[in-house]
Amino acid sequence: MPSLLVIATTAVPDHLRGALSRWTSEVVPGIFVGAVSARVRDQLWQAVTETVGDGAALLVHPADTEQGYALRTAGTRRRTPIDFDGLTLIRMTGTHKAKNEQTPF
Repeated sequence: MPSLLVIATTAVPDHLRGALSRWTSEVVPGIFVGAVSARVRDQLWQAVTETVGDGAALLVHPADTEQGYALRTAGTRRRTPIDFDGLTLIRMTGTHKAKNEQTPF
């Protein structure tokens, strides 16, 4: 049975956006919404994780959890989902500075 999914992308290749738009609607740039089966959802997510490159992607889909949904992430990102006693929370990480970058005093 089809269920709703949302895929949010940032800085991904154009061909990935095209592949996602075959099964979903790009409602705003980088946000894809659709109703697909679990099998199609998993195949789409596999395509995303294989081609995300330096970009970032987030998948939100229904799941049998307290919140009623599950999150998956791929690529480089500042936000990381963590499990906190059965609830998925988002951890923010700092930006990484270059190793030879020095701060002036």
